[in-house]
Amino acid sequence: MNIGEAAQASGVSAKMIRHYEDIGLVPKAARTDAGYRIYGERDVHLLRFIRQGRVLGFSMKQIGDLMGLWLDQSRPSRKVKQLANDHIAELDVKIRELQAMKSTLQQLAHDCHGDNRPDCPILDALSAELPSGTH
Repeated sequence: MNIGEAAQASGVSAKMIRHYEDIGLVPKAARTDAGYRIYGERDVHLLRFIRQGRVLGFSMKQIGDLMGLWLDQSRPSRKVKQLANDHIAELDVKIRELQAMKSTLQQLAHDCHGDNRPDCPILDALSAELPSGTH
């Protein structure tokens, strides 16, 4: 199948398929005499694996590690579980950060009158100088 068909079958755009090939996440596709990429069912399966990993928020490095484990039939499942648990811990940190952002923004929105006055705590907070030691 060509790259468009592989994209449709895997749910990964043709642009991302080319990108994954460029960064070495997936092997370079075979080519026709005319230079068009050719993909098989194994390639599509690998692309679906990557897509699912991205849906779950794994980084490209983590997906590469997971693919290595997936392709290694003698892998210990504890390695896979450890990668998943590490990612869960990262997600927990992100969730706390997002909750803090939401809370701050909710407070700022609450403090804003939202009327015809020009003063706005939201804009004031965005333009305020950060305390030293923060980014």
